[in-house]
Amino acid sequence: MTRSSLPRSLVLALCAALLLTGCAQDARPGSASTPAASASSPAASPSPTPTSEEPAELIGGGTEVFPDRRMVALYGRPGTPALGVLGEQGPEESAARAKELAAQYEPFSEVPVVPAFEIIATTASAAPGEDGDYSEELSVAELRPYVEAAAEQDVYVVLDLQPGRQDFLSQAQQYQELLELPNVGLALDPEWRLGPDQVHMVQIGTVDAAEINATTAWLAELTRENDLPQKVVLLHQFAESMITNRHLVDASRPELALVLHADGHGTPELKMGTWERLQQGLPEGIRMAWKNFYDEDTPTFTPEETSAIEPQPWFVSYQ
Repeated sequence: MTRSSLPRSLVLALCAALLLTGCAQDARPGSASTPAASASSPAASPSPTPTSEEPAELIGGGTEVFPDRRMVALYGRPGTPALGVLGEQGPEESAARAKELAAQYEPFSEVPVVPAFEIIATTASAAPGEDGDYSEELSVAELRPYVEAAAEQDVYVVLDLQPGRQDFLSQAQQYQELLELPNVGLALDPEWRLGPDQVHMVQIGTVDAAEINATTAWLAELTRENDLPQKVVLLHQFAESMITNRHLVDASRPELALVLHADGHGTPELKMGTWERLQQGLPEGIRMAWKNFYDEDTPTFTPEETSAIEPQPWFVSYQ
């Protein structure tokens, strides 16, 4: 699962991203409406004082993500099959596919398995773009059809960031409107976090724990202020250099459930070697997640094989 500097599979994945020309989709306006109050007769007693709404809950109930559920996700960018299986079909079809995939894990989990989307909201780019950050951002309007379809089908959503030269916090704040929803979390992908003079395909990106902590502090405050249930935060990693000072990553915020996503591909021996290595020195409070690749893994782990990994992954995504 280790990746040498710019391996063939990494180059292929980035080449697909660099060929991206945009995949905007029409936003679907919300259709929720408030039912009209029933008329009262003249002799009817005054209505009781309305009570405040119940706090929002996670899919399946409750306000803490783990250990009462696991998640299995489709990964990718809407409308772009080359970047992952989520892009191979539309929103409703993706929700159905995620549910079918999660169901395959139910026999091997002692807790319910929740289907999920891991959506690439910002994609690494070869060109600087108008804003000069080497990252191509989908708008909230372009993401909304997938977020709405997920909400309708009880599918959790994680927004994945590949920020280029922009910092994670600034990109996350662009999606505040979606992150204020109860079943939308965040993923940070340091592989695509460039320094001021760096470009993609020359080196693997990196981020310091301080930038991660600034981003999670903002997200924790947003979650608390909006009385939201705990949010998933995925930290992608396959090489030690991708997160500097990782021992300083703060996993103590109760509003967030931090998960280290072992994001690499290859033979089972390589994947397991990386899995074991990434757990060394992992800050307390961070759980482990696994990624399966349909095309790059040789072979792709089955749900049973994935579930047999120790410790059993709390979040599994498919690219």
